[in-house]
This record gives sequence, structure tokens and C-alpha cells, in this order.
Amino acid sequence: MPYTPDAIVYNVSPQVSNEQMNKLFATAWDGFTESDFGKMLAHSLAYVCAYSGLELVGFVNLAWDGGIHAFLLDTTVHREWQRRGIGRHLVQEAAKVAAEHGIHWLHVDYEPYMEQFYRECGFRHTYAGLRWLREEL
Repeated sequence: MPYTPDAIVYNVSPQVSNEQMNKLFATAWDGFTESDFGKMLAHSLAYVCAYSGLELVGFVNLAWDGGIHAFLLDTTVHREWQRRGIGRHLVQEAAKVAAEHGIHWLHVDYEPYMEQFYRECGFRHTYAGLRWLREEL
């Protein structure tokens, strides 16, 4: 599939269906199981979608605490569209939207293999805690 930078359109918080989201996530994440994204999207500060024509090829969610902290979640790019700068552009668009909403701090958690990607997006390393609750319920 030939690619030019102008072939991708980025939209902030567009109408997006569960079918589109599930299709995108299934192509990008091994072991993904279908989800209902409606509740998550309704509680987001914003989210950014990347499109090639009508096809959803990228997504990032911008969650927030209601104050000055926001959190990047679910940065996702269709497997066939990865390594073309789409993920980086999604993150930059989300950061721009966060700043426009008065957010001071943008947080992201990531696996070690994603460190270079997020450093290239302007994030610096910090220590954070994480606790898995599913097994404790």
C-alpha cells in the first residue's frame, strides 16, 4: 500500500463505532477480545483517530483526572500502517488537545520495548506504580 503523509487524516473525538474500534484493535494487538468502547470514549477528555479514507488506522485515548493531569491510553496503529509516523502524530495531536484544555501534565505508561517511541514523542522516564486487580477480585 503506497503511503504519503497527506494520505492520513487525523480527527479529534469523531463519531467512531465499536465495529471500527474492534477491527482496529484486533489488527494491532495479539489476543485482543472484542470490547464495548462507548463508555470509555464517553468519559475521555478527547481521543484522536487516524483515517486512511474511511478506514480507521490509528487511535489514542486522552483520559484525565478532571484537573491538570491527563493520561495517554491505548495508542494503537493498524499493523499494516505501523512504522510510518502515525503513532507519533496521534500522540502529538493528543498532547496539543490536552494543552488546549489546560492540562499541565501528560502521563503515559508503557512496556520497556516502547520506551524509544515515547522518548521520541517527548516523554521522559519517571517511576510509577502499577497494580493488577483482576486476580484479586
